[in-house]
Amino acid sequence: MIIKTTNDIPGSEITDPLIFRQRRIILKAMASMMLTGGSLRASWGDTPQAIWNNLPKSPLSGDGLDLTPAGHVKNYNNYYELAFNKEDPSGLAQNLRIDPWSVEIGGEVEKPGIYHLEDILRQSALQEYVYRFRCVEAWSMVVPWIGFALGDLLQSVQPLSTAKFVKFTALYQPDTMPKQRSNTMLEWPYVEGLRIDEAMHPLTILAVGMYGDHLPKQNGAPLRLVVPWKYGFKSIKAIVKIELLKRPPISSWTKAAPNEYGFYANVNPAVPHPRWSQNSERPLGSGFFTPRRQTELFNGYGEQVAYMYRDMDLRHFF
Repeated sequence: MIIKTTNDIPGSEITDPLIFRQRRIILKAMASMMLTGGSLRASWGDTPQAIWNNLPKSPLSGDGLDLTPAGHVKNYNNYYELAFNKEDPSGLAQNLRIDPWSVEIGGEVEKPGIYHLEDILRQSALQEYVYRFRCVEAWSMVVPWIGFALGDLLQSVQPLSTAKFVKFTALYQPDTMPKQRSNTMLEWPYVEGLRIDEAMHPLTILAVGMYGDHLPKQNGAPLRLVVPWKYGFKSIKAIVKIELLKRPPISSWTKAAPNEYGFYANVNPAVPHPRWSQNSERPLGSGFFTPRRQTELFNGYGEQVAYMYRDMDLRHFF
C-alpha cells in the first residue's frame, strides 16, 4: 500500500515535531502488522496505545509467563550513568535528549554509515517479545518488549566474513548524566559486546517499546539491546553506535572487574558470583515471604541457545 503525501507544507511545520515523529513510528508499526500478518484491529482514530497493543506477538515469546507489573519495571532500574540506586533514574532520565536519534554502524561491514532511527524502524518488522530478564544481582522480571531482531539490522549493512564480534556503545551525555559528569563507577560511555552468532540469534532484539507503549527513558529509550539468556548488564541501553569487529571488544563491566563480570555473562545457576549465589532469584515485586524462584541455565532459553556454547566449560563464570 502506498500512502501519498504532499510536499507543499511539511508536516513537521504544522504539527508539533514530537507528535509528528511519533505518528511516523506508529504508521511504521501499522505497516509492520500488515506485512507480518498481525491482526490490524486499530483504525486511524485509535490512540497510539491501541496501535502498539495490536502489534503481532513474536513466535519466540514466552507462553504462560506472568508479566511483572509495569510500574515495578519502570521504577527499578540500573542506570549507573544517572545514579547508583535504582529509584532515582526514573526521574533523572527525563532530562535526557533522545529525539532526534541516530545510530552509527561501522567496522567490518559493506555499508557503514549513520542511520536515523526513523529509517531503521521503517525497514524493521516490529513485534512483541515476552522475555524473562535476569539481573546479575539475582533479581528477575518478565517484560513484554516491543522491538525487532538485531540480526535483521546487521544483515542490512552486509557484514564482511571478517566480522566475528559486535560492539555496542551507549549515549554519552555528561550534561544530563550525573555519573558521567563526575566520571564515577565506570569508564564512560558504556560499552558492551556479543559474538556475531549471538547477535544474529533470533532471540536477540533491539527494543523500542514495552508494555504496549514507547520505551521509557529510564529503561533505555529510544533503542536498547535485549539478550534474554544473558545477565541484564549485557542489554545495553540508549545505543548510539554499533561496530562489527574482528576481535572481541572489552565490555565496561569486564574492564572494571574482570574477576566478576565475564564477556559472555550467560545466566548459570551453578556458577556463583564471587559475592553471592546465582542459584535462585527474587522476582521483582514479589513479597518478602514469597519463595525465591530457582534460576534456570541460560535463563530458561537453553533449548534455543545452548548449541552455541557446546565446546565451552559451563562450570566457569563466563
